[in-house]
Amino acid sequence: MEWIAIPLIIVLLVVVGGIAWAVGAYNGFVKQRNLIQESWRQVDVELNRRYELIPNLIETVRAFAAHERNTLEGIVQLRSQAQQLASAERGDAPSPQRAAVEEQLTQEVRGLMVQVESYPELKSNQNFLELQRQLAETEDRIAAGRRYYNANVRNYNTRIESVPSNFIASSFNFEKATYFEVNEAEVRRAPDVNFGEISYRQGDAPEQPRSGTPAVGASDPNALPNPQAGRENPAITPEQPQAQPADRPEGQGYQPPNYS
Repeated sequence: MEWIAIPLIIVLLVVVGGIAWAVGAYNGFVKQRNLIQESWRQVDVELNRRYELIPNLIETVRAFAAHERNTLEGIVQLRSQAQQLASAERGDAPSPQRAAVEEQLTQEVRGLMVQVESYPELKSNQNFLELQRQLAETEDRIAAGRRYYNANVRNYNTRIESVPSNFIASSFNFEKATYFEVNEAEVRRAPDVNFGEISYRQGDAPEQPRSGTPAVGASDPNALPNPQAGRENPAITPEQPQAQPADRPEGQGYQPPNYS
């Protein structure tokens, strides 16, 4: 009977271990899903904060920059669309439509801030400066919350697609979460690097030849050919030894040797 009990015990341990793993995997999915919902609510709070700041910003800019009417109307329309999409959501994840509208709203607000740089009176207005500061802080918090939310979504979606946890996900209908993506060119653009400037930064830049003076190693097309070119010393050859100073007679000046 002992040889029958041992396999039964092994099978029982495998079944209990499989059930324990399945329960742990299920609880892990629930925990990650709740974490995604919580992180999105933090982003949603900052988005609603931006909705509250935009009307005051529009009225302040309109009083000093009436020429930016088209930009202001576009921001108002995008804000209204974003609020309508937000009210239609369940509150646990952003829809792709809202993510696209929020991205356009961010670009329009940033563009407005660049355009108002040409209005000195507006830049010196205390109300506008305070709104600008609060809006910049809100945008920073939105960006930080978006990164945290997307990181949680990435971990959750990876578990849904990985083996063997994907069996638990498909069995209990755990669906992939939606990213809050940003497709702005300024954010995704890689920094420009000039290797020429970096190489000169460690020392002095190479000296440029003066005007009218040929660089070293350069040839002058108008120069006459030199018959002595290529010799180490054209005045000295192996058959003609150089005269030494000791060969000069005393009291006489130096006479060049006659090689004729």
